[in-house]
Amino acid sequence: MDLRITEIFHSLQGEARTVGRPTVFVRLTGCPQRCVWCDTEYAFQGGERRHLGEILETVAGFGARYVTVTGGEPLAQPNCLPLLTALCDAGYEVSLETGGAMDIAGVDPRVVVVMDLKAPASGEMHNNRLANIPLLKSVDQVKFVLASRSDYDWARMQIDLHQLATRVQDVLLSPVWGQLKPADLAAWILEDRLPVRFQMQLHKLLWEDARGR
Repeated sequence: MDLRITEIFHSLQGEARTVGRPTVFVRLTGCPQRCVWCDTEYAFQGGERRHLGEILETVAGFGARYVTVTGGEPLAQPNCLPLLTALCDAGYEVSLETGGAMDIAGVDPRVVVVMDLKAPASGEMHNNRLANIPLLKSVDQVKFVLASRSDYDWARMQIDLHQLATRVQDVLLSPVWGQLKPADLAAWILEDRLPVRFQMQLHKLLWEDARGR
């Protein structure tokens, strides 16, 4: 059983509820989506075939408690599901970063799912798999990456329409790096008193776009 891997590295979690915590990232290769603001295009192709046992050995070598499986779109590889289960079985706290277009029904229930809902400016809104929303657990998180005020208004509507603030642990709103001023997004959230978590990408603040960070 193997997977195509772009990189495995140890860093600080840059987003979501565990932001700032030392985490091992397993970045799988490939993605069916093409968000216009994507910052990991290098993971679309290439990579190296690695056996599940080898992946687990590499992860263990970092000595971290937290593991994030990301991409690309990790669920585009069917063997992502047994990888997630194997990591949980090994005693890690595991999160999955998924773009929201792939079915999450088969994800191990011990995994915290951090799922995007793609806003209009991403160019991928039409691929949002809304059937995933009822499958989200109370410990999961939903993320919106926003490039404009219209993106924000759309996200606010989705939060209300799907009652996301009470369905999942956190609703995360992020500005697209270099396109939406973080202070503007923060002001809108406060003005509307949204029950969300504002976030910026910590790894970008620390290391800009360096790979393996």
